[in-house]
Amino acid sequence: MRVENYWDGMMNKSYIPTPVFDTLAETIDLYKSIYDADNPRQQIKKYLEHCFLDLKITLPTFFIRDFEVTLKFLFSYRGSEQTFSSYRRDVERLIQWSWFIKEESILKLKRDDIEEFVEFCIKPYKKWIGLKTVARFKLDNGLKIPNSEWRPYEASLDKKKIKDGKVPTKEDYQFSQNALKALFATVSSFYNFCLQEEVVSANPVMLIRQKSKFLRKELISPVIRRLSEKEWQTVIEITKEKAAKDKKHERTVFILSCLYGMYLRISELTAGQRWTPTMGDFFKDQDGNWWFKTVGKGNKVRQIAVSNDMLKALKHYRTEYLQLPPYPSLDEKTPLIGHDNNPNKPMTDERTIRRLVQDCFDNAAEKLEKENPSEAQNLHMATVHWLRHTGISDDVKTRPREHVRDDAGHSSGAITDRYIDVELTARAKSAKNKLIGSKKSKKFD
Repeated sequence: MRVENYWDGMMNKSYIPTPVFDTLAETIDLYKSIYDADNPRQQIKKYLEHCFLDLKITLPTFFIRDFEVTLKFLFSYRGSEQTFSSYRRDVERLIQWSWFIKEESILKLKRDDIEEFVEFCIKPYKKWIGLKTVARFKLDNGLKIPNSEWRPYEASLDKKKIKDGKVPTKEDYQFSQNALKALFATVSSFYNFCLQEEVVSANPVMLIRQKSKFLRKELISPVIRRLSEKEWQTVIEITKEKAAKDKKHERTVFILSCLYGMYLRISELTAGQRWTPTMGDFFKDQDGNWWFKTVGKGNKVRQIAVSNDMLKALKHYRTEYLQLPPYPSLDEKTPLIGHDNNPNKPMTDERTIRRLVQDCFDNAAEKLEKENPSEAQNLHMATVHWLRHTGISDDVKTRPREHVRDDAGHSSGAITDRYIDVELTARAKSAKNKLIGSKKSKKFD
């Protein structure tokens, strides 16, 4: 479908994407403002004209319908900021490709079109690839406008290369298998939503019979990224030593304890729209057992059993850093993690926690560099989420699988089973002296 003044010849080849969906909070506000208006579609038209002001084109009418359906889809996931962000990323890619490459409504795409879109995600135009993460919109004289530096795809390097001073180039762009799986899941969910809204007659993703040409079958369980016992002990001990010299590091010790000891995700440590973790989320039952309540992925509430060591960490943090009584009071509103200069203000920025934990990893890596370079390298690669994996992996060795499953918030025992494995170094060591044939045989000496 071509529209007069839509594109001129091959102009789509030079088009640089302009974002149309902002943060969760902004999307919620946008949704409410549109549907509080007398003419919602007119409001959508004005919004899109604002986004595409620099293009100086007449917007096709299907842009408005597509945007309306997509906005409703994203709004339906407003209960989970993490899910919203993931779905927004992939439906934004779909809508940009459909409008400006395929020149078609997303509601008209067929199976072949979706396959073509997936191929594009694997190898997008270089103009569509960014080299850093930027905000989708920015303020200009008090007005939010699309950020010209934003791109739907991003080239990146691992942390070690960045630390070594290397910078990513567009040639470094890769679309991983995990990204492909997420893309298929998101786009399929979107078209299922469209089916329910009765704006499409079929889900084109479900009609793709050979997804295997895109997705490789995993013959073995995926490797669980985690720290060895030596790495973890080095991380926590160095941080405790720093806290003994300067109490400001007590907060970091407690953060590490929560990530490892209760398998918390970073999103479960910080305050967001759906949940603000507080000290009152620790509570004692009638049998004297301590628990911690949190809201995790999928907006699911779960209750985590608190170990004696975790309880000690909590008491130490409260008395030494927060200057509070050892145990939280019922419904206490003190933030679980507060700002450094204001403990009563809840931490909302995940980047601060990532930076604090990364500093701990770097300090431990520096200590291990001489005695064990491979473990130091592992710490250079590690992310915050590895601490959750490490805690689960260590606990599943000694605790019933079902108990770890419920504390971790896994949807099934099969997910927990991935963690039932000994460390690779221990596996390699135990395999060294395996014999082939009888113990007396020397044929292979």
